Amino acid sequence: MLITHRCLKEKHYICALYEPMEDMTTELFSILTIMVICCIVLLGINSAVCLILKIAAGMPFKKAFRRGCIVLFIPPAAIAYGSLIERNLINVKEVEIVCEDLPEGFDGYRLVHISDIHARSFQGREMILQKAVERINALEPDMIAFTGDLITMLPDELDDMSDILGRLEPADGVYSVLGNHDYCMYSGLSGKRRTEALEQLVSAERSMGWTLLLNENCIIRHGQDSIAVTGVENTSTSRHFPSRGDLAKAEAGTDGIFRILLSHDPLHWESEIIGKDYPLTLSGHTHAMQFSFLGWCPSRYMFPHYRGLYSTGSQYLHVNVGLGETIFPARIGVRPEITLITLHLRQEIK
Repeated sequence: MLITHRCLKEKHYICALYEPMEDMTTELFSILTIMVICCIVLLGINSAVCLILKIAAGMPFKKAFRRGCIVLFIPPAAIAYGSLIERNLINVKEVEIVCEDLPEGFDGYRLVHISDIHARSFQGREMILQKAVERINALEPDMIAFTGDLITMLPDELDDMSDILGRLEPADGVYSVLGNHDYCMYSGLSGKRRTEALEQLVSAERSMGWTLLLNENCIIRHGQDSIAVTGVENTSTSRHFPSRGDLAKAEAGTDGIFRILLSHDPLHWESEIIGKDYPLTLSGHTHAMQFSFLGWCPSRYMFPHYRGLYSTGSQYLHVNVGLGETIFPARIGVRPEITLITLHLRQEIK
């Protein structure tokens, strides 16, 4: 089946979801406390360095101190901004793609792509997640695709989140796959206990009404037309992440059907998907490292495809930078993201 694509346009909207009075939680108080301690430490370091410069080089203490403050306080100020403000501002992005072999019954199909919720990062910020869910529902999607990393460490992160995430209401359902964090590989658990934790997560995800695809596919029908949503378990060329995907198993019975592939790690696209009959692949994982400055992002040195829409030949890959965070609770220049992808059978004349 020959499938050709053309990206029509991409729009961005900023949805301000931060309400300071509601979200001054214990977590934010902890962040502010840490920032104060860091500032005190930096002041001490700056004073010591300036004193040495005065003694060794005769540089005026006040002049050196002022310059040192400017340099030393830029990073903590950026982190404070990213923690308290930017990670609570969700970017709603719209992408339109022409798929000339898209079944006619799916012309104008609205697909919301989200990824990397990392429920732990919303503890104490449940209102932000609730408003993100409301914003997604307001887009009136036909389908929602979640491309992995629902949790960071353990399934109990979902205790206060599953009810919220269960309120997603797309017409054709929510489809999801597992990411590397979902295997509880960073939890300290091993063997049977880790397996049980994974089973608990799988059960929790399905109890939310989501269709979790474990090397499986699901056919969506509109009248006489159909598309196949195919989902593989985490698959990566990096030795640091688990690879449990089985594409042959996942795509069984979908030959000749328009296929959308959900695969957490975008490295999978280049290693196995390019050249196969997958017009659209959706991934996450990278977070764009939660940092970008004037268009430069360190994620580009780890992932050839780390943010947004990519194409090769007649195939497209979309990488969502996620809603949550890992490692540090901040986003600087990389806002949380909801992507609305609209599929068109033919380009509309405007």
